[in-house]
Amino acid sequence: MYPLVRELADDGIPVTVSCRVLGLARAPFYRWLRKPFTDGQLDEAHLANAVHSAHADDPEFGYRFLADEVRLGAHGDVSDRVVWRICRDNQWWSVFGKPKKHKGSKPGTPSHDDLVRRVFTADAPNVLWLADITEHRTRQGKLYCCAIKDVFSNRIIGWAIDERMKARLVVAAIEMAVARRNGDVAGCVFHSDRGSQFRARKVHRVLARHGMVGSMGQVGSAGDNAAMESFFALLQKNVLDRRTWATGDELRIEIVTWIERTYHRRRRQARLGRLTPIEFEMIMTPQTAHAA
Repeated sequence: MYPLVRELADDGIPVTVSCRVLGLARAPFYRWLRKPFTDGQLDEAHLANAVHSAHADDPEFGYRFLADEVRLGAHGDVSDRVVWRICRDNQWWSVFGKPKKHKGSKPGTPSHDDLVRRVFTADAPNVLWLADITEHRTRQGKLYCCAIKDVFSNRIIGWAIDERMKARLVVAAIEMAVARRNGDVAGCVFHSDRGSQFRARKVHRVLARHGMVGSMGQVGSAGDNAAMESFFALLQKNVLDRRTWATGDELRIEIVTWIERTYHRRRRQARLGRLTPIEFEMIMTPQTAHAA
């Protein structure tokens, strides 16, 4: 603001008026007018001139060599860091320096709309599937499990386990679920969270290939996939947290055994009329009994 007040004063507008309009005090303005630049600003300007001169003489020098050149002159106590900052602010780089190449990233696939709205019910198989990923640590490292539940019977129709949480984990679980349903899944809603694995192009392509419809809950809202979270809570309590797991294979076998033997065939659910998921499907849809 002070240079503006000075310009207005040169145009004939009194300093008092300009300061009152701009909300400035006159005393600081007059102090600035007597000494527009501080000693520190002047010192840095002289240092920048010295750095620029050294850079012009030897354009191949980096900031460390420029600092050495400057220290030989009148700026013996300048640090490398200060010279680097001046070079950065003025873009004075060595001619041998290579500009950083930023990897060009393709735009990610768009997220699906939430078609479920926390209504976790279905009147028939292959109407609504829920999917999620959980992880657990073993002495050999983490193990990741992607599971897919058919809301109609609460059956886990697809699952995949791997040491890495990639999109292929979700694809493998989907392919297993489609194979168990004999490929008759066109129009089925596949609901998940907005994790990067579910938004991957591989997952979008496999859903499109099978004629399925994607759906995703909101970011950071566990309730949008609560029915799947409840299954993983059971898995956590009954398998994952029961003891310490030495190897990934050991935990993998235990997860599969609990899902296929205990959860599907022995654990009765009130929502299913005190039936197990396999019993419910055999009674309600006899044509799927042979796939059990």
